[in-house]
Amino acid sequence: MKHPARWVAGSVGLVVLALAVVLALNAGKDPRADAQHSRLVGRPVPAFTLPTLDGKEISSGSLAGKTVIVNFWNSWCEPCLQELPALKSYYAQHTTDSDLVLLGVVRDDTDNAVRAAVRDNGIGWTIALDPGAKAAVAFATRGQPETYVIGPDGVIAASLYGPTTVRTLDAMVAAARGRA
Repeated sequence: MKHPARWVAGSVGLVVLALAVVLALNAGKDPRADAQHSRLVGRPVPAFTLPTLDGKEISSGSLAGKTVIVNFWNSWCEPCLQELPALKSYYAQHTTDSDLVLLGVVRDDTDNAVRAAVRDNGIGWTIALDPGAKAAVAFATRGQPETYVIGPDGVIAASLYGPTTVRTLDAMVAAARGRA
């Protein structure tokens, strides 16, 4: 090697250039963005059958052909209480929409606490219990609140981890109905 310093400088220059390219390609990407949405989006809804608070059952099969908002929540969850006004408002705006179902799914909570929360907060949509967290596991939930919107075709069209808003619900339902 005639000029080892040139080889070292050239190698360092190539490494710096490679790092610059990698950084440039990833600039503007939020590493937390993937954590905000489920990998189930675009896939068929997992099959589930859950007991409802009123003693009946609800299943993914019984909801086929409808747009379904599935909201995982708990009575003791502060972010769930923060999103409750948005859910109540959205539900009130869409009570006459027979092709739209709002389903609250509760896990890790007592029946009495859930009943009290439903009564005290004037929750009018269907509430299902998730004993053994089977639905929560099938949906790969990470906590609560977490919301999924299933299209009439049975495919999960949108998801959100954290409290939702009326505007977000509108956008998620529009995506599920193919209007987004």
